[in-house]
Amino acid sequence: MSGKAEMRRAFLSAFIGLALAGCAATSDAGRDITLWQGYADHPKGYLAPAAGFEALAFLPPPPQAGSLRAQNDVSVYRETRALEGYPRWAQAAADAEIVTPAAPRVFSEALGSPFDPQQTPALALLLGRLHADLEAVQASAKATYARSRPFVAEPANICIEAEPWLAQSGSYPSGHAAIGWAWALVLAELAPDRAEEILARGLAYGDSRVICGVHYVSDVEAGRLVGAALVARLKAEPEFQRDFGRARGELTTSNAKSSQ
Repeated sequence: MSGKAEMRRAFLSAFIGLALAGCAATSDAGRDITLWQGYADHPKGYLAPAAGFEALAFLPPPPQAGSLRAQNDVSVYRETRALEGYPRWAQAAADAEIVTPAAPRVFSEALGSPFDPQQTPALALLLGRLHADLEAVQASAKATYARSRPFVAEPANICIEAEPWLAQSGSYPSGHAAIGWAWALVLAELAPDRAEEILARGLAYGDSRVICGVHYVSDVEAGRLVGAALVARLKAEPEFQRDFGRARGELTTSNAKSSQ
């Protein structure tokens, strides 16, 4: 074998070895991820406390009492009480689950394949850490505006149990609407062929909070603004980009298995 041929063979062998190592790293990326159970052991977000990214800095205040927007908020709240007992009411109740690794399963139909955190742990972690960031980013706005929830200002049935912590927490912005829209934006980028379905589900996820009676329409609108802003900010974080790449690989593999 000539010297050039031997060099070419060595180069190809090294290249193939690197490629295979890269594939193994991608496929094994999520195997050491320990999934959480709830708030107590929830993973931390991507943003450091010193990042100084707060919704209060860019989010406009809620509608003034008596304004047309405030009147519309109350009107929609009253009208949607009539949905109790219907399938959309039940869906709103199901959409209230937000903190476990399985919470994004509500996007399964939109994704075209079941969302299973055991099969796509890197994707579950990505969405979970995003939720942790949202909790921190929206905290100052909720505390500052301290807007009463609809069922507190005007008691009526809601789709979930009216626990004390819920009644005491701020209504503006809607954290569920924010995370639902943030998840939808991320998932739509991961699965662009299903973007329309995913985004529609993300909007419906926020609408569920109005139907449930725990947020006003303007709370949900503000939440979507916060969710979109958070996703834009996280794209500058190397860890987010790393996990996004891992999640894309997982989702591609999962979809390929589902189609077999």
